[in-house]
Amino acid sequence: MIKIKRAYLEPEEDDMRILVDRLWPRGLTKEKANIDLWMKDVAPSTELRKWFSHDIEKWEEFKRRYLDELNENKESVAILKEQLNKGNVTLIFGARDELHNEAIVLKELLSC
Repeated sequence: MIKIKRAYLEPEEDDMRILVDRLWPRGLTKEKANIDLWMKDVAPSTELRKWFSHDIEKWEEFKRRYLDELNENKESVAILKEQLNKGNVTLIFGARDELHNEAIVLKELLSC
């Protein structure tokens, strides 16, 4: 099972927590975050992240461009899929917007 959760919310004991942001969430200590794996390489590129800037009007184009990046980054996606075979996974993100972020796109991709 794949879940998504903001980095600032309390962890659940049974999930592997995988941070899918390129940057560490602001103001969050490593102890409090309780991250099992930080996959910077599966996060959107710096250029794409800056272009999107959490502008909801750019969401559909962001998703398309991000999926293109993931298609070029098959190795990191394969590592993420391996983690899914081991048990429950929670994709962790730092964005305030819980409906428009890279974890949503990754969950859709991995659920197919």
